[in-house]
Amino acid sequence: MKDFIDGLFSQGDLGAVDTYLAEDFLNNDPPFGVTPDREGMRAAGGMMRAAFPDWHSDLHALIAEGDLVVERFTASGTHRGEVMGVAPTGAVVSLPGINIWRLRDGRIVERWGRLDELGFSRQLGAVPA
Repeated sequence: MKDFIDGLFSQGDLGAVDTYLAEDFLNNDPPFGVTPDREGMRAAGGMMRAAFPDWHSDLHALIAEGDLVVERFTASGTHRGEVMGVAPTGAVVSLPGINIWRLRDGRIVERWGRLDELGFSRQLGAVPA
């Protein structure tokens, strides 16, 4: 799980989607309006890397039980490219969240998550504080 998170979000390796997500992957809570499938995860990773070249995820907790893994994290990066219609500000922006991942045969098949998208939008200036 940590290799997928580091690969896609901290290293910007969009191929991590093919390596770690099952073909029938379902994202029950897709962030930022992306599709609920593998391509949506790839798009989310690409969007963050394009707007925040130093985007990385700091893992606070990783808890596994049965086929579920819970991840609590804070991701952050410097706003260097347009995102959500907002021109680069040069500000460091953070995004705390919690994900629950379901695994099958060593691959990720499902995600549920809560990200502070409102706080993220406020930091960008896209939404008034």
